[in-house]
Amino acid sequence: SYPNRPIQMIVAFPPGGQADVTARPLAITLGKILKQPVVVVNRAGAAGGIGNQSVAQARPDGYTLLAPLSSISTIPEADRLFDRKPAYTLDQFAPIALIAADPVYIAVRTESPWKTLADLIEAARAKPDAYSYSSSGLYGALHVPFAMFLQSTGTSMWHIPTTGGGPAVAALLGSQVDATMGGPGALAGQVRGGKFRLLAGMGAKRSELLPEVPTMKELGIDVEYLIWVGLVAPAGTPEPILRTLREATAQVVRDPEFIESMKKVGTPIQYLDAPDFKAFWDADAKRLAKVVQAIGRVEEKK
Repeated sequence: SYPNRPIQMIVAFPPGGQADVTARPLAITLGKILKQPVVVVNRAGAAGGIGNQSVAQARPDGYTLLAPLSSISTIPEADRLFDRKPAYTLDQFAPIALIAADPVYIAVRTESPWKTLADLIEAARAKPDAYSYSSSGLYGALHVPFAMFLQSTGTSMWHIPTTGGGPAVAALLGSQVDATMGGPGALAGQVRGGKFRLLAGMGAKRSELLPEVPTMKELGIDVEYLIWVGLVAPAGTPEPILRTLREATAQVVRDPEFIESMKKVGTPIQYLDAPDFKAFWDADAKRLAKVVQAIGRVEEKK
């Protein structure tokens, strides 16, 4: 009889970030197919760690799901870096589907003197730590790629962590920082509104939606990073329930209204069913673990 009551979909960040703008149309369409409401609940904190942990420990009955970002893999690795017991482990989750996987972009305000990525690099080299950038939290989905960029260019900027991609964007919009990084869904509104300029993306190739924005690889910086959003359940969820969720999600990504909603937020669908999603996730987690180790211990600056 599953489902016979409303389902919670946890987003481990405040509204406005990449996970949130993907989860909301996903929840609406999934609820339509399952014939039960799917309610998005924002449970922010610790770069996504609090929301992720809450689902890892939830009853595995299919009524609590998680729409995680790629940072779900970096948080346990950061805990190990500080010799802490991880808040959760990846084997506490059962993959359902990958929904989207996008490169992240460096954004500045349109009135910024930095017209190109080379301008930003030159300024950061000339004045180490004089300029700042916002992220979704220490070792989160935006801190990790920005750290990769800084390491690859031998530059240093002041890191201002926030509680999610939405607040990170708001910090740049409010002139509290000089730059930020984000997925296209989180940045699209400010770019369309003429508030932000995108300097470069971290994809393997230019996005069809943003063909004018160069990749870092084109500019001679050998880094690549995807911010992905998936759908997972607590490990131990019965196989019939997982099968129902997988089948429903496969219908979601073919739904015209969902496809149009994702286009509006500038996030192409990159669907993978559970087995392929697991293989993708495993490979990405191994790569990101090495990145976190390379970043090393970073204490939050006050």
